[in-house]
Amino acid sequence: AAQNIQGSVPSPAESKPIRPLPGFCLKTHTSSGEKIFVNVCRSQHIPSPPDLTNEELACLIESENASTFRIPMSLGEPHAEVDKSGNGCTAYDVTINTNFFNKMESNQFLKELFLTIAMEGLSEKYKMDISNQDWRILKNRKFMGSILEQNIRTKSKPIIQEMHSSSAAVPEFTIVAEPSTSHPDRLVAKISLPEMISVRNLELDLGEDRIVLRGHPELYHLDIFIPYSIVPEETRAQFHKETKILTVLMPVQRPLLLP
Repeated sequence: AAQNIQGSVPSPAESKPIRPLPGFCLKTHTSSGEKIFVNVCRSQHIPSPPDLTNEELACLIESENASTFRIPMSLGEPHAEVDKSGNGCTAYDVTINTNFFNKMESNQFLKELFLTIAMEGLSEKYKMDISNQDWRILKNRKFMGSILEQNIRTKSKPIIQEMHSSSAAVPEFTIVAEPSTSHPDRLVAKISLPEMISVRNLELDLGEDRIVLRGHPELYHLDIFIPYSIVPEETRAQFHKETKILTVLMPVQRPLLLP
């Protein structure tokens, strides 16, 4: 019988609080007419996306690899505020890298792309339909409400030191896309671990486009990048004790839809 890996997947990531700096504030609304504000903030603690020209970015978006381009950002929790008319409203804080913010401020194409991705991210995370067509950047306000701390993930400290990983074997594995279309719904990885006795000795870390597997003590080490962006929080894994096969089911993020 299959057995779930202890601690589920992915392993809890370490986090740290940051206090972002204000950037600009935009006003938009949901499909139901609810007014919302999005505070675009900046912080050096957020990684910067690849430094591409507009031409390179346009070619990437039009290619089959469009879904692989990501802008790292932190989506804060909603907070209730009062607008200038005294009416209640909801504000969301979106934090990006400071250097990328500065570049975006003088690049309208990049700004519109970022805002499209940010609106889609907020809509997906908080299950609402935000208009990414009818938004307006406020001229005299950089922030709605108060700047709140955000918790961001930090890379976990490696448990196995570099000298140990060299003696670990790279396991055999296969990754299948289901369905086999240009943008599948999920990826299924099957990793053969014939020397593993217990899942207690397995450590699986997932990023949006990376799989890192360690089998202690010094048995296996797998570190690969995958050609799609997955949803680590919804990924599940099972280890079959008889076949010694670890199966990892990874939902694939929805493709980027540009207006």
